[in-house]
Amino acid sequence: MFCRNQTARATIARGSALEMEIRRGKFRQSVLMETPQDSDIQKKIDYEIRMREGACKLLAACSQRDQALEASKSLLTCNARIMAYMSELQRMKEAQVMQRVARRSSDAGPMDDRSPCKAKVAISDLRIPLMWKDTEYFKNKGELHRCAVFCLLQLGGEIFDTDMVMVDRTLTDICFDNTIVFNEASPGFELRVELYSCCSEEDYSAGSTPRKLASKLSTSLGRSSGKKMRGALEPGACSPTSNGGGAAILLPVPSVPGPKYHLLAHTTLNLSHVQDSFRTHDFTITGNEECSYWLPLYGGVCCRLAAQPHCMTQQMMSGCLRVKLGGEPQGWTNVYGVLKGTNLFCYHQKEDMEANVEPVLTIGINKETRIRAAEKDPHSKAQNICITNQYGGEEVMHTLAADSREDTQHWMEAFWQQFYDMSQWRQCCDDLMKIELPSPRKPAIVTPKQGSLYHEMVAPASGEGLLLQDNAVSAEIRALLSSYYNDSY
Repeated sequence: MFCRNQTARATIARGSALEMEIRRGKFRQSVLMETPQDSDIQKKIDYEIRMREGACKLLAACSQRDQALEASKSLLTCNARIMAYMSELQRMKEAQVMQRVARRSSDAGPMDDRSPCKAKVAISDLRIPLMWKDTEYFKNKGELHRCAVFCLLQLGGEIFDTDMVMVDRTLTDICFDNTIVFNEASPGFELRVELYSCCSEEDYSAGSTPRKLASKLSTSLGRSSGKKMRGALEPGACSPTSNGGGAAILLPVPSVPGPKYHLLAHTTLNLSHVQDSFRTHDFTITGNEECSYWLPLYGGVCCRLAAQPHCMTQQMMSGCLRVKLGGEPQGWTNVYGVLKGTNLFCYHQKEDMEANVEPVLTIGINKETRIRAAEKDPHSKAQNICITNQYGGEEVMHTLAADSREDTQHWMEAFWQQFYDMSQWRQCCDDLMKIELPSPRKPAIVTPKQGSLYHEMVAPASGEGLLLQDNAVSAEIRALLSSYYNDSY
């Protein structure tokens, strides 16, 4: 007798419904709906694309070596940020799909939504030692080799670059004075440090040669033939092309004449490398002596890597409590408690905390602290919170009480979250590490021999004309450069 396979039938039915849902577009709208975070990342991508377009035009118009090196550095940084933002957007989309699938799954068990707090991670005092040959450094013999170098640092979707430094055999270390801070790091962060180098001896003044040649040909060959020749020789625009409906497609950057930076060395730092001191880390060298951008690196990078978890710098919980002082049964005192870092601060009132008045009692909350909730008495629904610490080999217990069972539960949850954050950030929660916030970066002072193309165009010296007399850089590029400097510095 024929027996219908009910399982297969049900599977086909679900597949058919899913197919119809995809056709109607409901699946894409419900799962891949654009969130405010997606919109913010898309705005960042659009901004970096505009900056990349300006960097390409600037690089093609540069006539001096230092200007071309800075423009090429900006172009590389923009490309790295675009790729990082696109990867971040892809990860967010995948997370949305996984959350949607988990909610729809009927056999999914309870999910633990506890997650560790974020942290501020700072890297400073970057030093990269060099290992010159004796004949080069001490006897000052051989060909003088100069390179322009800078560091690119990435943590998640955040990318920063250091200032460009010119290096030759007169230096024993490559030093970057920048302090770079990442504000939204997780305990599992990976900070990638990349060192880029470019030989500075080559002549980069020919960056605008194709444009000049095209202009001459267009005037000498006639209007029709010259127009075709000019279109074939001029470098293409770096802006993204249109996809018919107006959405931008991110295409590879066209080859622009000028200096090219190459990855010389790199390393990846994580939580285990965080320490409130100056340390040396291994540096993986990718180049060799045959490369024009080669520098004799020792194979190590020195820096200070510090982290400040939010649980150490922010108030994780605050509210009214009653604390038992002394051994008297009625010795309860009303306080305003603030859980921050490795302490529970108890003030007489909230205004004392806001006025930075010394707390009446400070209770340690660290990895060795034990906390439990106990019944106040058999006839009451309220609970006490018992906090036990070890001081000099002696066990000390403090007893707290909240106004209601719900408040007690909120305080207990805050304590458990604090312990969880400490377990994830480990040594970063032993003591608060110091992070000196970087001062705003300002454009370098323009000198007759050195300066950026932006400053020579926007703020020329009195009595001097613009660098590019033939108006090779339009007002549009000036606006892009002005926006870039204002936002970056």
